[in-house]
Amino acid sequence: MTDTLTTRSITTDSKNRSREAKEAERQYRRARGWSPWKSVLKHIGLILVGFIMLYPVIWLVVSSLRPTEEIFRNPGIVLDSFEVSNYSEGWNTLSEPFHVFLLNSVLIVLGCIVGNLVSCSMAAYAFARLKFSGKRWWFAAMLMTLMLPIHVIIVPQYIMFSQLGFVNTYLPLILPKILATDAFFVFLMVQFIRGIPKELDEAARIDGCGHPRIFGVIILPLMVPALATTAIFTFIWTWNDFFSQLLYLTKPEMYTVPLALRAFMDAQSSTSWGPMFAMSVVSLLPIFLVFLFGQRFLLKGIATTGGK
Repeated sequence: MTDTLTTRSITTDSKNRSREAKEAERQYRRARGWSPWKSVLKHIGLILVGFIMLYPVIWLVVSSLRPTEEIFRNPGIVLDSFEVSNYSEGWNTLSEPFHVFLLNSVLIVLGCIVGNLVSCSMAAYAFARLKFSGKRWWFAAMLMTLMLPIHVIIVPQYIMFSQLGFVNTYLPLILPKILATDAFFVFLMVQFIRGIPKELDEAARIDGCGHPRIFGVIILPLMVPALATTAIFTFIWTWNDFFSQLLYLTKPEMYTVPLALRAFMDAQSSTSWGPMFAMSVVSLLPIFLVFLFGQRFLLKGIATTGGK
């Protein structure tokens, strides 16, 4: 009998708590002005905004499967005819097969990523952990370079690389990354390193570690989110870079993906829109895959940068 009363009491208490929780949730929603209709309208609005933002990409993919003469005649995203030959034609229509331009872009991107990861992480460690004369002034000067437009430095930079004989090579595109010229990534890593407890450095120093070993064994493994963020942004910016590659690369066999896509547009004859859109879709795939597999590190790097 006692057990039955105890069970009933527990059941009654749990029901009362459940009612209280539901009532508290209703009051909270009422205080926030929440209503089911507002939630539905908000989600519909977000879906519409997302569709508007993605529509150009969807249209690009659909247009890559249309004949050239129908692309601008039908602005919709419903396929009337299916033209897979745009991909084979676009792959082989230029002076070199399209995989040559993809490999050229990959080579430049890898060089830029490695250069940024090595040089920017070392510069960031120096600014965050070492003590040297004028450190604050040098750090401020580095940040000021973020405000310099590319038009200010592009002419003297081109003259310098031209005199060194680097035009029509990939060195003008990779060498600046090796010299830690991307101040944004240096600043990003400095903020990340400042969030790493200095007690780890002090403990390593007691064990006899110098700065190279502290940097390589302790700091660098903890910087994976910041390094991944740097690698992803470097990949996207370098892969999409058109102006610098147009400036330094004039030989067709050295063209990258952006220059190859431009080659589809001929001023003397009609533009092959179908093949060009098909290769544009191909060029988007590496960026999509890198962002898809690296977004976890990207979000973690942005969220933890500057945190204590």
